[in-house]
Amino acid sequence: MEAIYRIIEEKIAQSGYTGVVDGQEIYDEICDEIEDKENGSYIFMSKKEDDIFFEYKIDVMDDEFNLSYIDINSPQGKLHIDFDAE
Repeated sequence: MEAIYRIIEEKIAQSGYTGVVDGQEIYDEICDEIEDKENGSYIFMSKKEDDIFFEYKIDVMDDEFNLSYIDINSPQGKLHIDFDAE
């Protein structure tokens, strides 16, 4: 699991976001949000600070999920982190 947390953190850092990011916290938050959800695509928003929120696009499947992207919205603009792109 540590590798997954690190990938989340690295991709967000590569986007230019300079705030504090915890890959495990993001992963756990996603797991909490999708618990008991039917298969399908969902968008979740998470407020990180007063003026910053993250938007997650997640595809839920029977025994797994795919984090498609995270959009980080702040007063400075929007950063898009695409986890489906190589």
